[in-house]
Amino acid sequence: MNWHIIETEPMEAERIMEKDRKLLEEISFSAEPILHFYEWKGPSVTYGHFIDPHKFFCFQGLQEEGICVARRPTGGGIIFHLWDFAFSVLLPSSHVAFSQNTLENYAYVNMAVLEAVEEFLQNKNGAELTSHDGELIGTGSQHFCMAKPTKYDVMIRGKKVAGAAQRKTKAGLLHQGSISLMMPSQKILEKVLLPELVVTKAMQTFTFPLLQEKESIAALTSARDEMKKLLQKHITKR
Repeated sequence: MNWHIIETEPMEAERIMEKDRKLLEEISFSAEPILHFYEWKGPSVTYGHFIDPHKFFCFQGLQEEGICVARRPTGGGIIFHLWDFAFSVLLPSSHVAFSQNTLENYAYVNMAVLEAVEEFLQNKNGAELTSHDGELIGTGSQHFCMAKPTKYDVMIRGKKVAGAAQRKTKAGLLHQGSISLMMPSQKILEKVLLPELVVTKAMQTFTFPLLQEKESIAALTSARDEMKKLLQKHITKR
């Protein structure tokens, strides 16, 4: 089956999330699967459809840092799109890999992510899909995507490389994924999150960024470009 590749120009987080929502609404039983690449117009944060952002964010801090916040049409936790590579996959229900079992859908997409990560790292780090949910560290960490491993997340050395959230309808599913490229900035996290949350330690404990050292913006851009090529290569062959 052929894949339809969509590349969206830089837009505000709310507009990107709205585009994904419409793509899911418009998907038909016989449609081609879609791989959606997009760029954020500035630093952004997205949060799961059922999360109340006022329980987690200091909005003054977000405004001072110029970080846009948007609700995703999928579930899951909070993801910072400052240091990651984000993408979406849409599968029609006619696709051979579409399953009524949500975990099987995660495993299908994340296996392609795993293969892309392995090639990015030249197969040196032993990437795998975790078979269990990880422990919790700190108050509120269960609500942050990169602070708690869950089943079928992509892992390296017990740390999480990629996370995702999904929404399924009768016609198909939307998978929104995030691959960690650099470690979150502790200074920014402390400024934009409410002080009673203990999330930074959990992220440092459980996140494996593909760029192990603090890199330049140019290196981050280059890594995103490479991951785009690798993910397209590995998911469209499945």
